Amino acid sequence: MFSVFEYVLIAFYVAVLLVVSRWIGQQAFSWMPPQATAEAQRVDDLFSFLVSIGAFIFLGLIGVIVYAIAFHRAPPEDYTEGHPSRGDARLEILWTATPTLLVVWIAFQSFNIYQQLNILGLNQIVHLHTPLESAPAYAANISDVPKPASETIDVFVKQWDWSFRYPNNVTSNQLHLPIARATRLNLQAQDVIHGFYVPEFRLKQDIIPGRKIDIVLTPIRAGKYRLKDSQFSGTYFALMETDVYVESLDRYNQWLTQTATSEQTPVNQAVAENIQPPKTLFNSGWYTVTPAQPEVANKRKLNNDT
Repeated sequence: MFSVFEYVLIAFYVAVLLVVSRWIGQQAFSWMPPQATAEAQRVDDLFSFLVSIGAFIFLGLIGVIVYAIAFHRAPPEDYTEGHPSRGDARLEILWTATPTLLVVWIAFQSFNIYQQLNILGLNQIVHLHTPLESAPAYAANISDVPKPASETIDVFVKQWDWSFRYPNNVTSNQLHLPIARATRLNLQAQDVIHGFYVPEFRLKQDIIPGRKIDIVLTPIRAGKYRLKDSQFSGTYFALMETDVYVESLDRYNQWLTQTATSEQTPVNQAVAENIQPPKTLFNSGWYTVTPAQPEVANKRKLNNDT
C-alpha cells in the first residue's frame, strides 16, 4: 500500500505533468510553418493535441521509472524474484482501460476537428468523379451540396510541369490566390500520380490520372509560398515546384488583367534541361521519360516576384 506521502507525491507529479504537457503542446504550433489557410488552423490544433498527449505519456512513464527506482528498489544483496503481477485484477483493469479510454479520446478529438474542417468546406476536399460511377464519391459524407467557392482555378500537372488556368482562359505557371476567399482548385494529372502540397496550407492531395479531384482552400495569410509535388515522378522531379502567391483581391484581379494581355510563352524548364548534352562520365542506360512539350502560358513578372 502507498503511504500518505507517496499519494501526495503522485498527485503533485500528475498536476505538474498536466501543466508541462499542455505547455509542450502549445509549443508545437511554433514547430510548423506559418498558417496560410483557414484549414491549417484546425490541422495544427489536432497536432498540438497529439503532442500534448504524447508528452504526457512519455513524461508519465519516465516518472513511473524514477518512482520505482526511488521507492521500490531491491535492498542490497537481495537477488530474490519480484512479486508477480499476474492475477492482480486491479492492475489488469488499469492497463486495459487506460489505453482504451486514451484511444477513444484521441479518436473523438480527431473526428471533432475533422468535422470542423468539414464546416470550413473540407467535405469537398476529395471529390472524385470516375467514368464508371453514376454519382461522385466524397471523402466525407456530410453534405452532397458542394461548398460555394468565390474563385475556380484549373490545375494541370504532368511530368514535369505545373500549369494553371484562371477565368477568361488566363494561363500561367504560377498559382495566384485571393486572400480570405474560398477558392476551388480542379486538379488533373495528365500522366502519373502527382501530389498537390503546400506546407503552409497543411493539406496534401494526391492527383490521380483519369479522375477529377476538387480541393477547396481559404487563404488567410498573404505572401509567397512554394507548391511541391509530394509524389516522386522521375528524373526531373526536382523541377516539380512552382510559386504560390496569396494576395489581396484587388491585386489578384490586377494580376489577372495584366496577365491576360501579356505575351504567351512556352514554359517547361524540364524540356530545356532535357535537350542539354549529358554531363555524366558514362551512359548508365537508364531510361527517362522525355518531357512533354511545354504549355503555352501568359507570362508576366510582377514587382513582388523573385
